[in-house]
Amino acid sequence: MPLSPLPRLMIEPLVRAAFLEDLGRAGDVTTDAVIPAGLRFSAVIGSRQPGVVAGIDVAALAFELIDPTLKVEIVAGDGTVVEPGDVVLKVEGAARAILTGERVALNFASHLSGIATATASLVSVARAHGKAQVVCTRKTTPGLRALEKHAVKAGGGSNHRFGLDDAVLIKDNHIAVAGSVATAIARAKAHAGHMVKIEVEVDTLAQLDEAMAAGVDAVLLDNMDPATLTEAVRIVGGRAITEASGRINRDTIGPVAASGVDLISVGWITHSAPVLDLGLDAIEAVPTSLIP
Repeated sequence: MPLSPLPRLMIEPLVRAAFLEDLGRAGDVTTDAVIPAGLRFSAVIGSRQPGVVAGIDVAALAFELIDPTLKVEIVAGDGTVVEPGDVVLKVEGAARAILTGERVALNFASHLSGIATATASLVSVARAHGKAQVVCTRKTTPGLRALEKHAVKAGGGSNHRFGLDDAVLIKDNHIAVAGSVATAIARAKAHAGHMVKIEVEVDTLAQLDEAMAAGVDAVLLDNMDPATLTEAVRIVGGRAITEASGRINRDTIGPVAASGVDLISVGWITHSAPVLDLGLDAIEAVPTSLIP
């Protein structure tokens, strides 16, 4: 199902920043030199690979910001499955504006569609082997977290905490400095409000026993093999949310999901997903004077 776009208030500053970076001090000197000012242009952004698109509304906003007179139509919204040759967006208007806005629009849409596609590939395998939801992490591009987490949802995944203020997640280094799992949890409970969830990362079943005895809302089972994960799920027995993490890819996610965990967190879908190959192709270019 296509996903509702993020609020314009959130994405517009990011697109404007991208244009400031791309246009620099003098603007698009190539386009201004080569393309006549009176030329109109019709073009489409299409997919050159199979995948799931995201960020199409961001691409549309890029064209709108570069020239509000451009006519932009989203053909395939975020979350749409596409095949090579499928059109995702149409744009018509001043040729200079379209060519100047092309790369910013494609950079956002290709990157975010790559995240959605990578997520979808994992979700399909996880669903075939169990109930686990695929979730993202905070391993995101600085400044683009909202867009990247949105792209994960477009691919059928779910979002982990958005930032450090969402929930308590006690990691291995917290435990090392605090001295023990139980101490870290006790301090977190004393500090956090009653609405704040507490999750703790554990590397061994012994640590898991300690965490469950101390009482937590969720346990992050880090770098455990499928057999150990299965035993961990048995130990938890539904008393907390179980999350598996650590070097999970399309080849390994099936057995992890089959262990019965509730969540599978994957960092690379946001920090290292390959782009989906999208491109802008001309349909027609005519001088304004020839248009009735």
